[in-house]
Amino acid sequence: MEHVSATAVTDAAGVVTGWSEGARRLTGRTAEEVVGRTARELLAEDPPGPAVAALKGTVVLRHRDGSPRALYVQACPVQGGDGTPTGYVITARPPGSGESTLAGRAFQQAVMSMSVFDTRQRYLRLNDVACRVMGVPEEALLGRHFPDTIEDAEHSRGFNAHLRQVAETGMPVRYESFTGAPSLNREHAWTIEMWPVREDDSGELTGVALAAFDSSDQYWARQRLALLNEAATTIGTTLDVVRTAEELVGLLVPRYADFASVDLLEWVLGADEPPTALEGDIVLRRVAHGSAHEGTPEAAVHLGETDVYVASSPPARALRGGRAALSQAGEPDFMRWVTERNTRAPAGRSYRKGVHSVLAVPLKARGTTLGVVVAVRIAHPDDFGGDDAVLGEELASRAAVCIDNARRFARERTTALALQNSLLPRGLPGQAAVEVAHRYLPSGSLAGIGGDWFDVIPLSGSRVALVVGDVVGHGIPSSATMGRLCTAVRTLADVDLPPDELLTHLDDLVTHLASDDRDDEVAELGATCLYAVYDPVSRRLTTAAAGHPPPAVVLPDGTARLVPLSAGPPLGVGGLPFEATEIELPEGAVVALYTDGLIEDRDRDVDHATGELCRALTARTDTLDELCDTVLKAVLPEEPGDDVALLLARTRALGADRVATWDVEPDPAHVAATRQAATEQLAAWGLEDASFVTELVVSELVTNAIRYGEPPIQLRLIRDRTLICEVSDGSSTSPHLRRAHAFDEGGRGLLLVAQLTQRWGSRQTGSGKTIWAEQSLEPPDF
Repeated sequence: MEHVSATAVTDAAGVVTGWSEGARRLTGRTAEEVVGRTARELLAEDPPGPAVAALKGTVVLRHRDGSPRALYVQACPVQGGDGTPTGYVITARPPGSGESTLAGRAFQQAVMSMSVFDTRQRYLRLNDVACRVMGVPEEALLGRHFPDTIEDAEHSRGFNAHLRQVAETGMPVRYESFTGAPSLNREHAWTIEMWPVREDDSGELTGVALAAFDSSDQYWARQRLALLNEAATTIGTTLDVVRTAEELVGLLVPRYADFASVDLLEWVLGADEPPTALEGDIVLRRVAHGSAHEGTPEAAVHLGETDVYVASSPPARALRGGRAALSQAGEPDFMRWVTERNTRAPAGRSYRKGVHSVLAVPLKARGTTLGVVVAVRIAHPDDFGGDDAVLGEELASRAAVCIDNARRFARERTTALALQNSLLPRGLPGQAAVEVAHRYLPSGSLAGIGGDWFDVIPLSGSRVALVVGDVVGHGIPSSATMGRLCTAVRTLADVDLPPDELLTHLDDLVTHLASDDRDDEVAELGATCLYAVYDPVSRRLTTAAAGHPPPAVVLPDGTARLVPLSAGPPLGVGGLPFEATEIELPEGAVVALYTDGLIEDRDRDVDHATGELCRALTARTDTLDELCDTVLKAVLPEEPGDDVALLLARTRALGADRVATWDVEPDPAHVAATRQAATEQLAAWGLEDASFVTELVVSELVTNAIRYGEPPIQLRLIRDRTLICEVSDGSSTSPHLRRAHAFDEGGRGLLLVAQLTQRWGSRQTGSGKTIWAEQSLEPPDF
């Protein structure tokens, strides 16, 4: 056997019977010296047990010159006729020497890690890549049990479990793992395939082979894609600028960076217009940051503080260039920036130690730069690269759009709220009919500010109008429409129309607005309104509603109920009547008017919420303001989905001692007697100072009623915060002021009344009209 390969043949007892020329060259021993001796005599030390059991492995032979030589040997049994081994053919080669066959060289030089194990998970063969991954030569692993060659960790236990699974089932396995290896400085992603190795003739399973492909690039590409997908669902969940910035930071740390921050230009957080250019040092305000360490010790700028980024810093370069700016350890600008951070906040120096890469990406949306996001890597072993910059720009772009949307929403919300507040009553007018308290809570939902409003309008005869309304919809158009309706109600109230007639006119107005193409908001969404008038003399409350919830009334005995009301159609429907309901209330009763945001919600039953409202109104409180807070706390959910307006009014009554009434005969001769009766009543009330003006007003109004009106005629004086003189007659013709010419005999009476009283007017009644005038009871200031 003089082939160049190192080959030896032994019998079943281990006695050498053949010796090749390659074996002589490898050991220095000739065939004459070896044949007839046992193979064990040629060894410098006993072979390892696993190698003997596997018929392959590394053994140490004694060279002819006496030096030990480590050789990789593999034995192939020679079987007899009965199937038992009659001898062995043994091949040997130095460890790490080249393969002699094409298949062997292909295995050894494969670009992926390849290994072969026996059915007991012992190494039989490793290629060059597998040895580099393990960090040791092949001979150090051959014959050894896999768990003995690697740390006891979850990934190694999983690897061994898969080896056993293939050996036991004979089925191939493919799986992915993200783990490190003894010779690698960081974790890698691996795609691992294991398959059974069988004998050609018998099909007996004799080993398990595996190939492990380093799929880290594909893994990180999938991670970047997953990060983008997650950004679509986790960034911009609210229309809040700061919260959106926090969501971006939470997405970046710790998977993408060890520290991240978001700084915005000042105008983004206010109402100022954006600057025209970003040059030189740039001032930004920190709105969010996060760290892999608790408490964010790396941060040199506190939340809410401003920071000046010098022109050479990565954030300033990113803002000026409009592209991601990469900076690595060793670069002058990078080192200056880190030094400035350490000088500014030395307490975080130890946490910044090891910082080696910074990525700054501008936040741009709709062509406008809003700020910058900065990502820093410290413990993360890889520097930011080109792929990271592309990912950062994509994430920043998505976040910038969400931040800009939040900014625009905040700006519109602020504008709508300012508009609405300017239209709502700032201070309720002085009147004696009711004591009032109110609350208005704008919605915090993404839909924006709604069109809820309320009002308290003093009317003639010490009466008062209570109003609540709601323009369904949100935003500035809704607030603007609310302002128009609120003004219209005040105008119609000044005409002193009954509640049902007032809503009819208001319905006509909304219909006209809806027909205007510029007012799509009203046309599509409509409005509701509740209008009530309380008369403290008669103690009667007259109410009419246009698609609005009925008011609630709490009587002095503590019982609460809803006013039985026929709720007409919402405003803008047109063509349908409104009905007024009149009830008498005792003094001290509380009337609650509210918008539907208080009781209606998609997750609440309206009847249940209304019952909670009535129960809350019966709570014992010292003031109406406290009762308002109690009602809102008891009835509203934690996060109301709509605006809420609540108006509470406690009724007062004007007793008979404060009202005087006379029937007047339709004869001019009775004017003097009526004037005298009024003067005597003023004296009884202690209001002699008002006698002169009152005599003139009574004379003029009674005379006009006799001359131009129709019976019955009645005079009424009311002593309230003002002195009110009312003259009623059966005619529906209303008087009006006119300019009297020099030679006219009349036409100056009403002009004198208007000049001498605070205000005057007329209102239609069911049987005619009433002309009234009010005088101040306070002495004039001179």
